[in-house]
Amino acid sequence: MSERRALAWAGIDAGKGHHWAAVVDESGATLWSRKIDNDESAILAALGDILALADEVRWAVDISGTASALLLALLAAHGQRTVYVPGRTVNRMSGAYRGEANPDARDAYVIAETSRHRRDFAVIDVPAQLAADLALLTGHGSDLVADRVRMINRLRDVLTGVFPALERAFDYSAHQGALVLLTGYQTPAALRRRGRTRLTAWLAGRSVRNADTVAATALEAAQAQRTTLPGEDVAAQIVADLAGQVLALDDRIKRVDKQIRGAFRTHPQAEIIESMPGIGPILGAEFLVAAGDLAAYADAGHLASAAGLVPVPRDSGRRTGNMHRPKRYSRRLRRVFYLSAQTSMTREGPNRDFYLRKHDEGCKHVQAVIALARRRVNVLWALLRDNRVFTPVAPVVLAA
Repeated sequence: MSERRALAWAGIDAGKGHHWAAVVDESGATLWSRKIDNDESAILAALGDILALADEVRWAVDISGTASALLLALLAAHGQRTVYVPGRTVNRMSGAYRGEANPDARDAYVIAETSRHRRDFAVIDVPAQLAADLALLTGHGSDLVADRVRMINRLRDVLTGVFPALERAFDYSAHQGALVLLTGYQTPAALRRRGRTRLTAWLAGRSVRNADTVAATALEAAQAQRTTLPGEDVAAQIVADLAGQVLALDDRIKRVDKQIRGAFRTHPQAEIIESMPGIGPILGAEFLVAAGDLAAYADAGHLASAAGLVPVPRDSGRRTGNMHRPKRYSRRLRRVFYLSAQTSMTREGPNRDFYLRKHDEGCKHVQAVIALARRRVNVLWALLRDNRVFTPVAPVVLAA
């Protein structure tokens, strides 16, 4: 039996079907290197073998998503602290190491060695049940929205090829009544045969709002085109099918949004987050998922930096004041603050006033929104710290 070390570093190249783990000692010598199936019994067996090698094992992994979820949960259950080594770092460091023909084994060794030499990697926080639920729900919701955008684009493209006037007549991404129309009528001739009165009744029977206006707009487009274009019948079937799929997706998105709202509002500080202008339950849930453990941020500046809202200098030679967005930040967190800032400034109040002031000072639209987003980080941070909801007017502190 080999001698037990005081300290060892374990690097894991994570994957969907299996992981590869490599363990090194203080000198960088390999103590253990093996493939591990992404299965609970296999991971537990490997965990026991690795923990037997040293009094303390420091763990590092290159993926912190769904592929490594079981692995990270088992490590956390056994009191093991794991850091995240970005894949870009692994790729850059790989060139400095030779000797492993197996790329998985080499990457695992590089992860272990990199974590041995560096102490600046972020610790992976295995989420609690609420955080895990919100992460899954918001991720699924984002996928559904992306699917909807692709279908709308495909629908518009097919419709343009046979009935461009009708394609221009409605904003199909926002007009549900127009999508209902397309499930039944997709060609100029079909619309003209139906007529305005019967078309209005048909739409009203399917709960379309402003059915008469939708029918009138569609008939106007049909009157503008008398030519039958090649492939019209097949295109009409495709358009009807796509419109039906988009409507079904809308129902699924509504159900997921309802689940997100319900889960988000069980968070103890949900009311505080939602009280901020521009942040509803969906963006609030995105914030909780993207930010993670709020106790990890020492102050509002650290939270803003994590969101990429604090510019960093990239000076060189005689050039100074060259400020840019940082390379490492959470794009998801930045998106939350940017979108909420955009929404908040659409209404009268301090957010709109701040945006207009920045715009008058010479900032372009995006610059002014980012400045507003940065300011809102300070406000939200203070609200969460003090455990109080947002009010347009600062609270009055009475003298003792």
